[in-house]
Amino acid sequence: MVQSINLKALTTLASVVRRPYLAAPHVFVPTVSEINYQALRDQCGIKAVMFDKDNTLTAPYENTLHPRAQAGLQSAIDIFGQKNVAILSNSAGTDDDPGFVDGAEIEEALGIAVIKHSEKKPGGLGEVMAHFPNVEEPSELCMVGDRLLTDIVFGNLHGMLTVHVLPLCTGEENSKDNKVAKVVRAAENKFMYADWWGGRKTRSYTLAHKVWKGEEECPLILVEKKEEIGNVGEL
Repeated sequence: MVQSINLKALTTLASVVRRPYLAAPHVFVPTVSEINYQALRDQCGIKAVMFDKDNTLTAPYENTLHPRAQAGLQSAIDIFGQKNVAILSNSAGTDDDPGFVDGAEIEEALGIAVIKHSEKKPGGLGEVMAHFPNVEEPSELCMVGDRLLTDIVFGNLHGMLTVHVLPLCTGEENSKDNKVAKVVRAAENKFMYADWWGGRKTRSYTLAHKVWKGEEECPLILVEKKEEIGNVGEL
């Protein structure tokens, strides 16, 4: 599938330049399998979880759940229920997916819904809220993804709880990834996680969530792996 230009991300970029903390996630974990979904539901007021797809749940443009994401997705479904877990992609379910062909294949393969939305992240809030009738406000949603300028900015703009993961695939395994996304992702991660004053300053400030008061008061990381993130920008 060929992705069209994400105009919403481009127009939001000016806001991120002025307020770089919009790209700072509440929580950073290596994969979706290190998230404490029980705590998300019971202690953070979260009623539904959204995942990006490519490099968050699957290899790029593949419909098979990546082994490192299996435990995390299953835990989310077990705790929140299948109807309260969904994929919010910037390819499947958008206008780049005519007839919802790719979206339907993903739903069949992964067992969760793909949210249909005409405006790409960081837009599309109205369609997301309509998808989850039990969710009364965006603070009851958790957005999980590997892209800072789309997934994390989308969640932070609307008061969601945001979780950033490293891309699942690197090297040859990541060969099918969108070339533009690959370059932008590397730049995002280099800015955010490299050990320099700009990255440290941005990481030091995150937007407050309505319920969750921080990792010390309510840990959301099941297993805190000491990943070497200084070279994330090279992925």
